[in-house]
Amino acid sequence: MSIVTIQLGQCGNQIGYEVFDAICRDLNNTQGFCSKRENEVYQASCKEHFFNEEKSGVPIARALLIDMEPKVISQTLLKAAHSSRWKYGQHSHFCQKQGSGNNWAYGYSVHGPKHEESIMNLIQKEVEKYDSLRGFSTIMSMAGGTGSGLGAFLTQNLRDAYPNSFIINQVIWPYGTGEVIVQNYNSVLTLSHLYRSSDALLVHENDVVHKICAKLMNIKHISFRDVNQVIAHQLGSVFQPTYSSEGSFQYRRNPLGDLMASLVPHPEFKMLGLRNIPQMSENSLAYTTFAWAGLLKHLRQMLISNAKMEEGIDWQVRPPLSGLPALEKVSPNKEPHFNTSIANLVILRGKDVHSADLEPMFTSIRSLELKRRTF
Repeated sequence: MSIVTIQLGQCGNQIGYEVFDAICRDLNNTQGFCSKRENEVYQASCKEHFFNEEKSGVPIARALLIDMEPKVISQTLLKAAHSSRWKYGQHSHFCQKQGSGNNWAYGYSVHGPKHEESIMNLIQKEVEKYDSLRGFSTIMSMAGGTGSGLGAFLTQNLRDAYPNSFIINQVIWPYGTGEVIVQNYNSVLTLSHLYRSSDALLVHENDVVHKICAKLMNIKHISFRDVNQVIAHQLGSVFQPTYSSEGSFQYRRNPLGDLMASLVPHPEFKMLGLRNIPQMSENSLAYTTFAWAGLLKHLRQMLISNAKMEEGIDWQVRPPLSGLPALEKVSPNKEPHFNTSIANLVILRGKDVHSADLEPMFTSIRSLELKRRTF
């Protein structure tokens, strides 16, 4: 089941590179977590989703790079080729000489219609390489012009051309302090258009990821690449193949379909968030001793209190004790602290994963979700 990743604009292309690089590194570091047979099946399933493989054995990312300026695409193609682990396809990119100037309307109304045929032909050629297409995963910023404007236009075209395929948009929410002066307009326009065409929107907030870099990763001088690598790690943890929980040894073959079935119970509820635990620098991993019970306890409280990271969790927040709507228990001028999601999906990765007891967490979440539906 193939997934075509579409990297849009400077932000989308830089994060897309980090995603594929993280996935490729993971393929080479799975020894010791499972048996040899399980490892082989895991690697084969991962490659089926994200890579083609040429005769030389080098994995080729199932991705398309699109930008209205050539600089970032050239840099991205070069970095992938120099990694020696994987690379992009020879004809997998489309770029022009003139950018969108952080103007959503220019990306949507000028670049979109002008280059629609060329971009859709590029996508069609990529899709025709695969026996079974499950869907598209786009990576795009909401603050700029190409990622947001052209991304919204392209998503509409994908929905028209491939009505039976899943479309999930990875959208990067801008910093609250401001990246560009018109970022609020760009973000609102992008959301309004994506909501009509996309099956799901997975939102990554730059402010939250920046805090993770500072407080959990202990990075003193945070760069965009640091932020991108955290996002890439989060995306990889979601989209990498997962073991079937039904008891049979088989990795799920349709990651997009599984996400939609679990997290989008109604077409109007398609805004998704993501929480990872633990988050830390690789240098600290050797000095840690995690247990599944402790990790799940913290993750449970993160969900209940709507915390975006494990640092500073409010342990005083508890699920409502009765079936009454939670909003009746707070003053009219005070926002509720409880998690307001209507669906949750837990993905576990690591050693002894089958020993993890999820029942206490699921019991609490089911109770919480039931009360949310009484609103």
